[in-house]
Amino acid sequence: MNKSIRQQSWGLAALVAAVAITAGNAQATEPVSSYAPVSNIGDFKTTKKKMEKARPAIMKRQMKLLEERYVLDERSQKGLTMSGGKAQQVGVRVKLPKGVDWQDLSAMSPAKIRDRGLFPAGFLPLPHPNHAEGGMVFPQYHIDAVKKQSKRDLQRFDLDYDLPAHFLPEFPPPLYLTTRPDLGDVSQGKLISIENYFDLFNGILNPKQLEGVRLLVTPTPQQQFNATNDRRSAHASLGVACFDCHVNGHSNAATHLLGDIRPQPFRLRIDTPTLRGVNVQRLFGSKRALKTVEDFTEFEQRAAYFDGDPVIATKKGVNILERGSQVHFMSEFESILGFPPAPKLDVFGRLDPAKASKAELRGQDLFFGKGRCSTCHTPPYYTDNQMHDLQTERFFKPTLVNGRQASIDGKIKTFPLRGIKDSPPYLHDGRLLTLEDTVEFFNLILQLDLNKGEKGDLVAFLRAL
Repeated sequence: MNKSIRQQSWGLAALVAAVAITAGNAQATEPVSSYAPVSNIGDFKTTKKKMEKARPAIMKRQMKLLEERYVLDERSQKGLTMSGGKAQQVGVRVKLPKGVDWQDLSAMSPAKIRDRGLFPAGFLPLPHPNHAEGGMVFPQYHIDAVKKQSKRDLQRFDLDYDLPAHFLPEFPPPLYLTTRPDLGDVSQGKLISIENYFDLFNGILNPKQLEGVRLLVTPTPQQQFNATNDRRSAHASLGVACFDCHVNGHSNAATHLLGDIRPQPFRLRIDTPTLRGVNVQRLFGSKRALKTVEDFTEFEQRAAYFDGDPVIATKKGVNILERGSQVHFMSEFESILGFPPAPKLDVFGRLDPAKASKAELRGQDLFFGKGRCSTCHTPPYYTDNQMHDLQTERFFKPTLVNGRQASIDGKIKTFPLRGIKDSPPYLHDGRLLTLEDTVEFFNLILQLDLNKGEKGDLVAFLRAL
C-alpha cells in the first residue's frame, strides 16, 4: 500500500513537472505583451537580492556608454550661471568619431554620414540607466534631501541615476509666480514639500491654489515606489509626489520611460520637463495628445506613474483625482508658475539692444535667420505649440544600445526656450548635455552650415532667453 502511494506520488510529481516545463516553454515563445506581469513576480526578498547583485554591472555598463559618448568633467565659465546661481556647464561634450571634425560632418550628406557610421554616438537616443527595467530614477542629491526633510526614501535598490550632477538643473530651483513677480523666488531657496508648503504660500495664494500645492507635494503610489511586494524600494513606500520630479515647479532631471510606446526597447527615455510657463503651452508630454493642463495633471497620476498600464495601477494603488476640484486646484497653481527673469528681453521677447552684448545680438539674428530656429521656437515664449519630426534616422542605421532600440525619434513637441539655461540636459531624453551640444546637434540635423563663431553667438543668445 505504501509502495503504491509512493508510486502515485512520484507519478503526480512527474506530471506536475512536465506541465511546468511545457508552460515554461510556451511562455518563452509567447509574443511580447503590452501588459506587465501582475501576480507572477516571485518572492520580494529573492528579487531584491538578485537585482542588488546585478546593480553594479548594470551601472558600469551605463557609465561606460556615457564615457564613450561624452566628455563628462566639470567645465564652467565665470559669470555664466542659472537663475539661482549654479554654474552652467559649457563647451561641446559630445565626442566625435575619429578622423572628422564638426565642420567635416556638417559638409556631408545625411546618407554619407549614415553609410560611413559617422553620426556622433552622443546624438543617438539615450537609454534609461536600465532600459529593460525602466521606471522613475532620481538624482542622488534629491534622494538625500527628501530623506532628510520628509523621511521618505526614493532610493531604488536595483539601480542609480546616471548623469553627473553638474549637468543637471540647480537644486532646489527658484520658483516664480506670474501673479506675484515682485516676490522673486517664492521658495526662498527651500525644497517645497508637505512639511513647509503652507508656511511658504499662505497669504500669497488663494485657497484653491494652496490646496493645489498640497496635492502636488503629497506622495501617492507609483510603479517603483508603493506598498506592494512588486516595488523597487527597500521598504514599503508612500509613493512619489508630483514635485519629486517637477521640483519646486521646475525639474531635477529625474528620468523614466515614456508610457505610450511598446515594446520596451522602443520606449523613449524622458527627462522631466519644467512646469515653468506651462500656462502658455497647448500640448503636454513629449508625444502625447494632451491638450490642457488639467489633462496633463490627471494623466500623470493615472497613467504615467504606472507606465500607461491601468491593470498595474489598480494593483499598486492608483490615486484617482477628482476632476472638478482636485485636478482643477492643482492645474490652477501650475498655471501661475512663471519663467525666470530675463532682464535683457523686451515685451515682445526680443533682445533690448541697449542691454544685450554684440554676441547676443548676432545670435538673435542667426536665430531668426540662418539658424531657422524661429520656425518652431517663436517669441515671446519661443514655442509654436506644435509637434515636429526631425527625421534623425536619416543619419544612422538602426542599432540596439543598452536595451534601447535607436531607430526613429518621431514627432516631438516644441518645448519653450524661455529660461532654457536653467533646464539642462537637453532634448526630450537628455542626450545633449550643454547648449553647445544642442547647437551642434541642430546644425547637423538641419544642415545649417553654421561656422564656429556663429555657433558661439547662437549659444550666447539662448543663454539670454
